[in-house]
Amino acid sequence: MHSSDAQLPRPDSPDFATTQWSLVVGAAAREQPDAEEALALLCRRYWYPLYSYVRRRVADVNEAQDLTQEFFARLLEKDTLAHASPERGRFRAFLITSMRNFLANEWDRTHAQKRGAGSRHLSLDFDSGESRLHFEPADERSPERIYEREWALLLLELVLQRLAAENAAAGKQRQFEILQPTLAGSRTASYEQIAKDLGTTEEAARQAAHRLRKRYRELLREEIRRTIAEPGEVDNEIRSLFEVLGR
Repeated sequence: MHSSDAQLPRPDSPDFATTQWSLVVGAAAREQPDAEEALALLCRRYWYPLYSYVRRRVADVNEAQDLTQEFFARLLEKDTLAHASPERGRFRAFLITSMRNFLANEWDRTHAQKRGAGSRHLSLDFDSGESRLHFEPADERSPERIYEREWALLLLELVLQRLAAENAAAGKQRQFEILQPTLAGSRTASYEQIAKDLGTTEEAARQAAHRLRKRYRELLREEIRRTIAEPGEVDNEIRSLFEVLGR
């Protein structure tokens, strides 16, 4: 369960471009050979919000980990998507709806026999997941609200990782590190100091920050498109996720 395979796919990895939820939805009967791998990659990238949901429903750590692993093992079985909820247009909605059904309908069965016997498992880094949970502040919101918040935070983290990787590949890692605080749109950013740190003019620093924010928004839209079935839903999903973060 604990291996380097649990790391998120690198933005420059060939696998990264294949993680399209629309591909999976369009091949619910698994007629397309890439659909199962695309689903597996999406699950590896977005497992943590769902695990945080299970941990708030199941007190025992080992039990929560077993249930999460069994859920994904079943999800990756053939024909699972053919019986999926109509809410599967958004991957996050599909996951939480499927997990609710799993916990409600399959709990007794998973206790009655050895979990995952003969099933395909994902490598999930539960140790890092537990460490992350321990550092999070106490939250009285429902497990569903927390799930949505963790999903939004993880998505933004993925976007930031991609942006950092792009700049590193272009030899602009130091520039990215200096300009990164401006991504939040803070009006308190000192472009005079940023210009000094970059060895350029204040106007050039502002333009560089503008380009970085623009690319961040582009990557955000691209990342969201990976998790929805209809491209026209990108704007609605962005609004929904930022509403979650604003609660």
